[in-house]
Amino acid sequence: MESPHLLPLVGEPPRERADAVRNREALLLATSELIDASCVENVTMDAVAQRAGVGKGTVFRRFGSREGLMTAVLDHSEAQWQAAVIGGPPPLGPGAPPLDRLLAFGRSRARATVHHTALIRAAGHAGTRSYAAMSFVAMHVRYLLAELGVEGDLGYLATALLAPLEAVVLEQQLTHDGLDWDRIDAGWADLVARITR
Repeated sequence: MESPHLLPLVGEPPRERADAVRNREALLLATSELIDASCVENVTMDAVAQRAGVGKGTVFRRFGSREGLMTAVLDHSEAQWQAAVIGGPPPLGPGAPPLDRLLAFGRSRARATVHHTALIRAAGHAGTRSYAAMSFVAMHVRYLLAELGVEGDLGYLATALLAPLEAVVLEQQLTHDGLDWDRIDAGWADLVARITR
C-alpha cells in the first residue's frame, strides 16, 4: 500500500485543497456569468465575490488583482477552445483534411478573439493572450502547414497567418474599416491559399 506524500514530489505541482478548487471554479463561473450579463468593464471584484458566495478577500487571495482574475477567465476560455481544436468535431478538430482544419481554425480563432476582445484587454499584458496560448496556436498552425507539405520557415509562415487573427487587427477591420465577416474570412482563406499553394 502506498503511503501518502507529506510534501509534493520534485517537479509535481502542489495539490490544491478541495475547497480551494471549488472556490476557484465558483469564481470563474461567477465572473463569466457577470461578463455575459453585462460587459467586462462593469465586472468588479465585489460583484464577483457576491455572486460566488465568498468574501472579497478570497477573490484577491486567489487571483491577486482584477487583472489576474480576468487572465484566469481568459485562460479558462482558451483551454476550452484548445480542447475543441485537439479533440472536438471536425473540421476544427481531428478527422478533416489539413486544409479544411486550417480554414476552420482561422474562422474559429477570429471569432473567439473578437468575442473576447474586452477580456483580452482587461487581462493586461498589452492586450495579448498568454505565452502558452500563443505557443499552442503557433504550434498547431505549424503542424497543419507541415501536413500540407508547405516548405520554408514554417514558424515564420505560421506567424504571418496568425497576425490577422489578433484583436487589434480584427477590431480595426470590423469597427473602423467596415469589413464584414465574409470579407475577413475570404481574405484569410486567400492568405492561406497563397502560403500553402
